[in-house]
Amino acid sequence: MDVDMNDGRDRIAPMFKDRHVLITGGTGFLGKALIEKLLRCCPEIGQIYLLVRAKKGKSPRQRLEDIFANPLFETVKGLRGLDTLISQCTVIGGDVTEPELAISPEDRKLITENISIIYHCAATIRFDETLKKAVLLNTRGTKYMIDLAKQCKKLDMFGYVSTSYCHLNEKLLLEKPYAPPADPHKVIKAVEWLEEGVVDGMTKKILGDCPNTYAYTKALAEALVVESMDEIPAVIFRPSIVIPSWREPISGWTDNINGPVGLLIGAGKGVIRSMYCNSDGYGDYLPVDFAVSVMAVCTWNYIGNKDYKRNIYHMVSSAEIKVSWEGIIERGKWIVSNRIPLNGVLWYPGGSMKRTRWEHNLAAFFFHWIPAFVIDCLLYCFGYKPILWRIHQRIAKGFEVFEYYANNQWDFDNASILYLRTIINDEEKVKFKIDAGGVEIQEYFENCIRAARWYILKESDDTIPAARRHMRVMWWVDKICKTLIYGGLIYYIAKAFYSVLFAAV
Repeated sequence: MDVDMNDGRDRIAPMFKDRHVLITGGTGFLGKALIEKLLRCCPEIGQIYLLVRAKKGKSPRQRLEDIFANPLFETVKGLRGLDTLISQCTVIGGDVTEPELAISPEDRKLITENISIIYHCAATIRFDETLKKAVLLNTRGTKYMIDLAKQCKKLDMFGYVSTSYCHLNEKLLLEKPYAPPADPHKVIKAVEWLEEGVVDGMTKKILGDCPNTYAYTKALAEALVVESMDEIPAVIFRPSIVIPSWREPISGWTDNINGPVGLLIGAGKGVIRSMYCNSDGYGDYLPVDFAVSVMAVCTWNYIGNKDYKRNIYHMVSSAEIKVSWEGIIERGKWIVSNRIPLNGVLWYPGGSMKRTRWEHNLAAFFFHWIPAFVIDCLLYCFGYKPILWRIHQRIAKGFEVFEYYANNQWDFDNASILYLRTIINDEEKVKFKIDAGGVEIQEYFENCIRAARWYILKESDDTIPAARRHMRVMWWVDKICKTLIYGGLIYYIAKAFYSVLFAAV
């Protein structure tokens, strides 16, 4: 396909001009970043409609205000003003788990007569979600969104955000459709009819080789999108593990502790000291600002260039940057020990990854569970609420999911993304960055930990000197305790040896 790049001007933002966009999952991590990117880099975009449900006593409108209160939007608010941003966003009350999406007839008419682009990002990303809930949200919710898309009179593209980790029986994933693990229509009907307790009892048998309900239900949803491609213009985005932003608009920004950030915080606090993991293996990560830039460029290519043959995109990084699991943890421990210490460190960061489960279980018993029990007992005696045992229960539950991915390896072909890099010009490469050029891993990890300090742990920079002093104290405590323990072991081993020796004499 011939694409004109001669004038060197941005062609991606103008493609969005006056086009109305519907986004589901706008209150989530990726959704927020997508909204911010479109408002900042495509200011002439038409109206952005956000399908939002009421939650925790807050109306959809209040949840929109919460979105714009996030630090992520400080840059674009400074550029365009909060009132302008709010006026460009329309909240649609609804719920993808409900029949007809729980949208009023008036709102449905508004959508079907105006929307050009749909980004369906809404999903539960909990790997331990019950199968019924995961099917109703991830699979049936996608079916409902496809039904809505079929009614849209001006639809140019339906973009479904899947995951590159949903066809795990393949070790090399290609940008093509794969057969689902079951018929999605039959699975939807079954879970609608059966009680949740019954579905729970059948979950392991239903999942088969699939490790969790997330991968299973996302694979089913993909099949529904592929099935609809003859009726609607549909694109599937397969991002890998979406992690904090690399640079835009805030380096290291995140709003959760999923993935590597949680590992860095846990190790930095001295809580996580052992993991069952192939330390030489690696995961595939994608900074969230790269993810939304890829979505924008893919949309331009599909609509603006009418490139309908490329409709599945792998949004991945491991072909260019490979960081081992051990590399993540070691970098994180060094940063929190020497550069950006965290407050309230329970022990000096240490520990290691174990290649066998029995080694990990033994280490977890001595370095996770026993310290948790002792510290919680002390907290209880001093009138505080015990907390560490509960934290380690959550960590152990998370490890159950993590271990499957950490001890297996997948690679991804991303030929379509490589092609897109050849057809965007220099201005677009800066404005919508979709390559790894200029990424410095150590600097990036430092920014992630610094941002986690600010936005997740709510620890301001003026606490760093005290945290650094506390870290030095914990270093001495760690060395003294190890010296006493190893010295004691050597003493008793030597004593036993001499006892046996003199007894023999």
